[in-house]
Amino acid sequence: DVSGALCISQAWPGMARTIYNDHKRFLETYLTPYPGFFFTGDGVYRTSEGYYQLIGRLDDIINISGHRLGTAEVEDVVNHHVAVAESAVIGYPHEIKGEGKMISFLPRNISPGAMALHGYTQETLAAELRELISKKIAKYAAPDYVQVTHRLPKTRSG
Repeated sequence: DVSGALCISQAWPGMARTIYNDHKRFLETYLTPYPGFFFTGDGVYRTSEGYYQLIGRLDDIINISGHRLGTAEVEDVVNHHVAVAESAVIGYPHEIKGEGKMISFLPRNISPGAMALHGYTQETLAAELRELISKKIAKYAAPDYVQVTHRLPKTRSG
């Protein structure tokens, strides 16, 4: 089990060969970070069985008190909670830490009223998510705010 940057060692049909009017930027972005490989910009997790799971863009980074933390890394941990269907992590300006972190999530097939029947309030769920993130990543990665939402914004591709 290992995670890291998704890089490709061989060219493929349709591969980008430059950025229009800025070839230097193309080289610096995709070929310089990992010499001999094309850097896709995505993070990946490989299981011990050899399966790959894309975990998101590596350029979505939040800097919390000097610690660089990928939003996809935190979302992956949050999405493993039994009550969470999907989540989004964003940074916001913070006076002391530089950036703070907020998590919004959709509950898994549970309405807010039914969440209470299962023993979850927003406060207890927020505490569980903070504890889960603290154990799986680090204490500094725990969010300042946790919010239950009815829908998350999507790009056209989902």
